[in-house]
Amino acid sequence: MTQHAPHPPVQTQARQPSNGLGTTGFVLGLVGLVFSPVPFIGVVAWPLVILGAVFSAIGLFRALNGKATNKALSIAGLVLSVLGLAVCVIWAVAFKQAVDEVDAEINRVAKVHYEVTGDAKDVDILYGEILEPVSETAPELPWEKDVENKGVFKGGTLSVTTGEAGGSVTCVITVDGTEVDTKTASGPFATADCLGE
Repeated sequence: MTQHAPHPPVQTQARQPSNGLGTTGFVLGLVGLVFSPVPFIGVVAWPLVILGAVFSAIGLFRALNGKATNKALSIAGLVLSVLGLAVCVIWAVAFKQAVDEVDAEINRVAKVHYEVTGDAKDVDILYGEILEPVSETAPELPWEKDVENKGVFKGGTLSVTTGEAGGSVTCVITVDGTEVDTKTASGPFATADCLGE
C-alpha cells in the first residue's frame, strides 16, 4: 500500500479591504472640509461635502450588508463630510448676516443737523450729501439746517467760506444727536470744512 503525502492545507487569502464608494466619500469629505473655511474658495466645498456624504453613506450601507469592507473609511468620510457641510452652512449664514447688516446700514436714514456760527457776514455755505451738495448764502450767522440723509456718508458735508470782509466761522455736523465733526476758520475767504461720518 502506497502512502500518499498529505496535501498541504489550502490557504485562503485574506480579503483585501475594498470599498471604492467609501474611499471616494472619504476623499471628497476631506477635501471639502479643508476648503470649507476658506473665503470664496469655500464655495467649491459645497458640492464636495454633499457628494462626500452621499458616497460615504452608500459605502457604509454596502459595508453593513457585507458587499464591501473597510467600514471605518466610510464612517470617517461621513463624519468629515458632515463637518465640512456644517462649516459651509455657518459661513453662508455669517456671510448673509454681514450682507444684511451692510445693506441695512447703507439704507438707514439719518437725521442730520448742520450748524454754522461765528461773526462773519455773507458767508457761502455748501451742505448736504457729498455727491449732491446744496449751496446757500447766509447774510448773518447763526445758520442751521435739518435734513435726512442716507448712504455711506450719512452726515454728508458742510463747507463754510467767509467773504472779503473776513470774520470767523465754525461749522458743526450732528448725526442722530451725536456731534461728528466741527471746524473753525477765520479771516478773509477762509474755509471751514466739516465731514460727516
